Amino acid sequence: MAGWRPKRPAYLNELLCHNGTAGAEETVCAGRGCDATDPRYRCQSCHGIQLVCQACCVANHESHPLHIVESWDGYCFTKKPLKELGLRIQFGHHRCVRPRSAPTTFVVLHTNGIHEVSVDYCGCESEAANGEHYIQLLHGGWYPATHVAPQTAVTFEMLDFFHAQTLQAKTTMYDFYVALEKLTNHTGVKPSTRYPEFLRMTRQYRHLLLLKRAGRGHDPSGIFGTQPGECAVLCPACPRPGVNLPEGWENASPEQRFLYVLFLALDACFRLKRRIISSELRDPGLGTGWAYFTENEPYRQYLLSVTDQKEISMCSGLAALDYTNTKFSRGYSSTGVGMGVCARHEFVQPNGVGDLQKGERYANMDYIFASILRHWDQRLKKVISYDIVCQWWKQLKERLLHLPPLLRMKIVLHLIRFVIPKMHINAHILACCLLFSLSFLLGAGQTDGEGIERPWANIGGVATSTREQGPGFRRDTLDGHWNYWNWMKLTQLPRLLRRRLDIAKVEAAKQADAFEEFSQQQAERVPAWREMVEDFEAETEQGPDVERKCKNPYACVVKGKTEADIRLEFSTQEAEDAKNGMPVLHDVSPSGFINVGLDLEEEQWRVRLQAELKKARTTGQQISMSALRTKLTRGIQRFRKLQALYTPAALQAAARMPADVSQLPEDAPLFLPSALSDQERVTGCTAGLVNIEARARDAQCRSALVRLRNQLHIKTRFLIYKKIHLRHQGANTRSRTIITRNESKIRLHSERYQAAWEAIRSLSGGDPAKVGWQKLRKRDIRLLEDPEELSRHQAKHERQEERRDGEEREARGGESVREVSWIWTIAGTAGTDAELEDALRIEWAKAYARSRRWKEEVMLLEEEMRRVIVTFEYNASSWDARGQVIRVLDVEAILGVLEELVTSGIVELMRGVSIDQENLVVGGVKGFHGVSQEAEVQLGVAASMERLD
Repeated sequence: MAGWRPKRPAYLNELLCHNGTAGAEETVCAGRGCDATDPRYRCQSCHGIQLVCQACCVANHESHPLHIVESWDGYCFTKKPLKELGLRIQFGHHRCVRPRSAPTTFVVLHTNGIHEVSVDYCGCESEAANGEHYIQLLHGGWYPATHVAPQTAVTFEMLDFFHAQTLQAKTTMYDFYVALEKLTNHTGVKPSTRYPEFLRMTRQYRHLLLLKRAGRGHDPSGIFGTQPGECAVLCPACPRPGVNLPEGWENASPEQRFLYVLFLALDACFRLKRRIISSELRDPGLGTGWAYFTENEPYRQYLLSVTDQKEISMCSGLAALDYTNTKFSRGYSSTGVGMGVCARHEFVQPNGVGDLQKGERYANMDYIFASILRHWDQRLKKVISYDIVCQWWKQLKERLLHLPPLLRMKIVLHLIRFVIPKMHINAHILACCLLFSLSFLLGAGQTDGEGIERPWANIGGVATSTREQGPGFRRDTLDGHWNYWNWMKLTQLPRLLRRRLDIAKVEAAKQADAFEEFSQQQAERVPAWREMVEDFEAETEQGPDVERKCKNPYACVVKGKTEADIRLEFSTQEAEDAKNGMPVLHDVSPSGFINVGLDLEEEQWRVRLQAELKKARTTGQQISMSALRTKLTRGIQRFRKLQALYTPAALQAAARMPADVSQLPEDAPLFLPSALSDQERVTGCTAGLVNIEARARDAQCRSALVRLRNQLHIKTRFLIYKKIHLRHQGANTRSRTIITRNESKIRLHSERYQAAWEAIRSLSGGDPAKVGWQKLRKRDIRLLEDPEELSRHQAKHERQEERRDGEEREARGGESVREVSWIWTIAGTAGTDAELEDALRIEWAKAYARSRRWKEEVMLLEEEMRRVIVTFEYNASSWDARGQVIRVLDVEAILGVLEELVTSGIVELMRGVSIDQENLVVGGVKGFHGVSQEAEVQLGVAASMERLD
């Protein structure tokens, strides 16, 4: 830019010259062999700026009839349509002696604007093969707006350009058409509008491309033989028996079976709404059910037969709580869509999309789930990822049996594992985190289950335009966009798999070394721990409905009622109250409201710690704070809406906060009942909320204390190992990083405990004696063994932290005067060896899981790369087979050959023609005439052959 700035005058001067003749000859025509003395015309699209006469201008543009020509009037250039200069565009027979004129108002849309043109069709009898007028336009590269006396067309070039713009840049049809109007005339004078015709042509063209790329133009069954989901682009890396799996894959050894597992992810998007506009009768889809949407009529009939279902998850604070059976359906025919993708590669599944009517109902998701499964081999094991799967999978088998016969199938639950995506699982209770975690699932590799969120981000750009479309138009539009998404995924998949494999190999080696080192430290305990993990995994492999008998090796023991117990107790009581006629204020119950608030509070702690880790650069993981804060902000906004019903006093307290104080979402006060004054709780809170929060906070103290002790145990082992074994700078640095991460977990649990303690104290009138738990101070958070005996450096670090927090630990000597913190003695837990054993077992089991998941990831990626190559070869051979169809000139030519065979007495040969040969003949006719007349050609050939026989 610095070098360009001095050249600006020259650039500007050249731009100004283009507004004039720029020194071109104004007295002699620049056309070759022309001596006209009145050259006034030039073309913006042709090379050069020379002026030519009218005759040369028309002659030069017979092959370029949509160029923009300008006329010089001695003062400036003005646009001059070639139609006014006498140019007529001939279709069909180029030198037709009997042309037939199109309407004088014929308009064609091109990439450079909207043009009024003069069009002639071929009228020669000898050229009848040119077909009707719309066929002649198609032969010439123009797409007609109608097949009956067309007066509007759009060039294929512009359709392709718009198609690329709307798929990649998400340009709306309206914005694109307005841009064409501006290109035509930017003074505010609009050309004759062809916007409705433009909508129709782009929709038809998109649909034809879908059929063309699916091979329907080369299939003997034709367009109308298209089967459900046949136009979808399939994932080449997912296991498909008969395509990319080896022979005998179903008999693979237990160590190799996870290579042949199908990973699917389900979710709903509430941005893709559709208003109550038009109807199925007025706007049917061109091919609904042929690609990604479910077949419309069976889906609609099934939903009409489904009554209300109890669907709210009591363990989750996700958006599904607020959207299920929501009031936000007023004025909308569809409140969103549900969808399924392959969880590892993010391909939208055939017939894997369905409209939602009233939120994320089980009925909708059940139908979509079954619609996806019918395209997959039932022998494959499957892993289903869904953010509310902990509730959805219950009674799933019974619900699937009530589906229409089209989708009804025998679901073998022991072949299906249900999991929660890794990001969403943090919003669930501890039981869900242990039972539905991908981190502990045998054979899961590094699958995160969040792949479906990426197609949602991509499709969000068209939500505004599809909201105002009719039902069929909207489905066709979304099918086109998802087809493009799958195609882009397919072209980028080899590069993606290679990059993932390189990362996985490096990380697998690191995790294997770390696990081996950990196992050597605890060599005498490892056999028992390994047996516990294997027993738990063997039980898990039997299916989700099997009664749990083995101890979960990843779970810590909490004596007394846990948070899950308290939540279950309240939900059961609320269900009993509802049966007894007690009025329900909202779909989210009072206990659910408190749970959402507590989950948000914990999420705030996590975001604060992540911000500190990123600031201190103590983690190699790239933490996107903006994404975390956006998610937290949305959760707080949803919580505020619930507060308007349950705790209006909280909104008043929020309104009293200074408006000029800028707060990050992790620092925003939530104003749960414990944060309000006694008077506000009486007048501005629903009855019973105080008791619910008090009991929930009590369970919080109990579980936070157990987790805090476990992390302190782990810290003890880290410090001992660091002191004894580590000597060099690199090893010490890595060890310091691990200890720092563990410190963040210690701080998280300690803050959780202290927040719960403060809340109980507030609810108890401010009297600490009524809390029932001791206050946790900085000096109380210490190891069971004295830090000075473990590491002088660590002890110094802790003392510095205490001074920073305003607390000073009393000077202590050795073992004879050491005092054990109350956290090790409260509630009957004295910090025994058994407790230490549990903490170490949990950490070892998690390290064991990490090591195996990365090893599995390497094997899965290598298998997926093999499958991609095999699938591409299979697809190539399929297209080669389509290209082997016999290409003939005309149906009449076929009939002529058949008549000759009959008259020659070769009737037996005719009757012996195989079905495959007949299909080849029909395919050849179709390849010549194109998809627009495919049905008529097939019917004509079939009838003729029957007559001849």
